[in-house]
Amino acid sequence: MLKVGLTGGIGVGKSEVSRLLVEHGGVLIDADRIAREVVAPGTPGLAAVVEAFGRDVLAEDGGLDRPKLGSIVFADPDKLAVLNAIVHPLVGARSRELEAAAAADAVVIHDVPLLAENALAPLYDLVIVVDASPETQLDRLVRLRGMTEEDARARMAAQATREKRLEIADIVIDNDVPLDDLRRRVTDVWADLARRARAPHGSSRPPQE
Repeated sequence: MLKVGLTGGIGVGKSEVSRLLVEHGGVLIDADRIAREVVAPGTPGLAAVVEAFGRDVLAEDGGLDRPKLGSIVFADPDKLAVLNAIVHPLVGARSRELEAAAAADAVVIHDVPLLAENALAPLYDLVIVVDASPETQLDRLVRLRGMTEEDARARMAAQATREKRLEIADIVIDNDVPLDDLRRRVTDVWADLARRARAPHGSSRPPQE
């Protein structure tokens, strides 16, 4: 098994890269999706969040009111730390369960948006960083996601710098290119990943590209 950490800044097109890797046979473990699942209605995770922050963080349907909770925790680092202490262990446990269920020669893609911010690179056999210029990120966020330029710039500024992400990369996938070029690059990367997954355990990390 090869454990791959996949990351990239907002608007770089990481979701498209993960989709292409899955098309080739990668097993995707999406940290954001799991983070939503572990605080779904009826879960111990949601009960713990309500105990910590009160019932005001619940929506009318009994689910988590994410905008309300976000307004609370992102304005207070201590409260954000409390939330992370609840959610992160649950996400980690579920991720390990999904990884353990994968085949012995699988390429397991951990899609982790905050991989660089949380210094998680050592958890993986190698790290893939999807990269695009800040100008491309801004254009995609405004044009494709409908953000205001101010909101887009704020979201970008809240993440690790491009330089910090590239520092931890074993493989960089440039997504400042047409889709056909991206497909070819992902196909080449996949061939390398599949070969490494079949290699004897303990092979060295690849040279940085």
